[in-house]
Amino acid sequence: MTLLLVLMGAVFVGLNTGVAYVAIGTKVVPIITGVILCLVFVIAVRLLHRAAWLAFLAFAPALFVLVGSVQFAPEAALERRGVRQEVAIVDVEVTGKRHAFTLQGADGRLDEPLVYQGSNPSYQVGDRLAVLTDPDGKVEVEAADRVDSSGMLGMLILGWVGWTFIALLAGWRGHVRRRKGRFDDW
Repeated sequence: MTLLLVLMGAVFVGLNTGVAYVAIGTKVVPIITGVILCLVFVIAVRLLHRAAWLAFLAFAPALFVLVGSVQFAPEAALERRGVRQEVAIVDVEVTGKRHAFTLQGADGRLDEPLVYQGSNPSYQVGDRLAVLTDPDGKVEVEAADRVDSSGMLGMLILGWVGWTFIALLAGWRGHVRRRKGRFDDW
């Protein structure tokens, strides 16, 4: 059962990363599937190994798996096929905590804005920066120095390693408890 749990974690990591690649340009679909797959893994740890505290601990690597799998696809796409452009920020439209910066390159304004979610953006009107744009228009414009698919891949692998460790720990715990004749839930 422990090996099946380890394999299930690996399949879930690959499956959600694949969903993110197929649904590139929208983050809602891989987030929803990722949350469902992460919850299934956590519930499987709880049901198969009767370890509520290990199931609770499985949420931490699940966060790494979720963020890594959702962010890896668009960043890898920008690194692979993105077009690097030197632009200037000419205008900003602020709606709540969403900042949409209008960009102008050497050959005119870009159709898509650079979006920053949060307060206190590090960009201001008049700043010059390098951005990566997707020629297919599926991935949002991103500042070139913030695109890091290897970091997202590392996060994804770290989450999978965490899940593997928890699955092995739960299996070892279950084995020891069965040898001692203890079959209670905690």
